[in-house]
Amino acid sequence: MRDAEFFGRWMAATAVSVEREADRLTELDSPIGDADHGSNLLRGFLAVRAEIDAQRPPSPGAVLQLAGRTLIAVVGGASGPLYGTLLRRTGKELGDAVEVSDEQVRKALYAGVGAVAQLGGAAPGDKTMLDALVPGVAELSTSYRAAAGAAEGGALATVPLQARKGRASYLGARSIGHQDPGATSAALLLRALADTADAADAADAADGPAEEGR
Repeated sequence: MRDAEFFGRWMAATAVSVEREADRLTELDSPIGDADHGSNLLRGFLAVRAEIDAQRPPSPGAVLQLAGRTLIAVVGGASGPLYGTLLRRTGKELGDAVEVSDEQVRKALYAGVGAVAQLGGAAPGDKTMLDALVPGVAELSTSYRAAAGAAEGGALATVPLQARKGRASYLGARSIGHQDPGATSAALLLRALADTADAADAADAADGPAEEGR
């Protein structure tokens, strides 16, 4: 089962990952966007981490709803509303339970991705963050690690696509040959989730024998 601390660690891991990859995200955004994706997301997830540390939400749903609200308030452009919607809707689906199962996480993220698609009017193949999120969430029923791998594959698969939504769509055929920065950052989000789950599961396994011996 996953508690509020787990989701706080996920958001903190995402902040670390975005901080590490911010320059790359901005570099990807430069030819097909406003060259601010990395800096915007970094500002947003650093604020998310700070808010979670300050407020200590009591449940997984509350953690993600706070994260979503913070991103909407802090991040400019389209990224704030899109990532904010993803996390807020996921958190809303989780409700007030103090612990949630991996299956509940999967279903909640599926709802969150659906909300993103509705907000942006996009679908897989449009060269957006959905090209990573949709295959990633589809693989959550296998494992968090499989989900991260599928999301990363989806991000790479945006290179030959022509953008049909977002700022890049204004470029038409000139958007072909560039990896979508939104799909790339979405893959970072799911990679951070997989890393957080691996660390939590390893800690649980290490604690098991000690608990049994008491």
